Amino acid sequence: MRRNAPIWLARAPIWLARPTRFAGLTASQARIALGMLAILLLATLLALGTPGPPAVSGNAANRADDQTDVVLYETIVANVRHGGSYYPVTADALRAGNYPLRPFVVFRLPTLAMVEAATPDIITSMMLYALVAATALAWFRRLAPAFARGPPRLVAMALLAGGLMAFVQSDLRYFHEIWAGLFVALSIALRRRDFWLPSVAFGLAAVLVRETAAPYLALMAFFAFLEGNRREGLSWIGAIAVVAVALVAHAQAVDQVVRTTDPTSPGWAGMLGFGFFVKTVAISTALGIAPLWLAAPLIGLSLFGWAAWSDALGLRMLALLSGYAAILATVGRTDTFYWGLLIAPVSLVGLAFAVDGIRDLLVAALDQRRITVRRVVR
Repeated sequence: MRRNAPIWLARAPIWLARPTRFAGLTASQARIALGMLAILLLATLLALGTPGPPAVSGNAANRADDQTDVVLYETIVANVRHGGSYYPVTADALRAGNYPLRPFVVFRLPTLAMVEAATPDIITSMMLYALVAATALAWFRRLAPAFARGPPRLVAMALLAGGLMAFVQSDLRYFHEIWAGLFVALSIALRRRDFWLPSVAFGLAAVLVRETAAPYLALMAFFAFLEGNRREGLSWIGAIAVVAVALVAHAQAVDQVVRTTDPTSPGWAGMLGFGFFVKTVAISTALGIAPLWLAAPLIGLSLFGWAAWSDALGLRMLALLSGYAAILATVGRTDTFYWGLLIAPVSLVGLAFAVDGIRDLLVAALDQRRITVRRVVR
């Protein structure tokens, strides 16, 4: 009896220290994966027809128009610093800027404003730069073992720097997503199976600054329970409980300053689609300086790269980016594009893993080698 079966010979990785998640696929599986990658890359081009925020003029005289929300939060911090109470000050600032005051989530949690109001501007800027440096260092230590040589490590860190471009602009220190995005990036880099309390603490800090980072806590709890780490999972659940208590207290405080005549938000069901997620990531990173027809596929390749990395962190990052892709695609609006900052810091690093991932898929998909197994029946 003769039977033919495909054989795959392992190839040494190009950049990585070990083969990617796709290295052991059969030819048919690899072809399916390549087809899905092609669909993903085509889907990213939807960004070309997706509405985005109005362009920034670049004129310093137009700062109030170019950075409306930043000016709003800066005004709130200044008024609290001069003796105002956070919730009445915020309500007055929202009314003055013709912002909606309902539901309560249009009020930011007071955490960041209270810290910045109690801290000189120079110290706040230094704290921001220190957080950026800590995030970069944590990711360098986490990524270094994944690459076989120095040059790929440098490429990965350059991609990280590209994701951190917006986070080193000191005039954006009043922006809640800037701090929350850094806390999320630092949290996920620090997480270890046997050392997770700092990760939980920084994840909680992210959500106490900006509650839209809460899906991150839920995601980390899910993966902890999935891996059988019950104590870690309960810690993430505990962080979610703290946030829930904070939001209840926040809602009650907002209710004390909102009037029945105050306008209500039009809602967040923007339904702008996957292209909007792609555009927000591009705007929030160094890809904002590239033409969108080039930036969009690169974002798709980065998603693919995270999927290719044969490490638990790769799956967590893929799930985090995919989760926010779903959120931005369904409830994002053109004026909430800055939600992309929550995932921007390391969103491009996946490109460093895509090189080996694509090579492994192509090798497997194009492999035509066969061995012949002969079974002699007597």
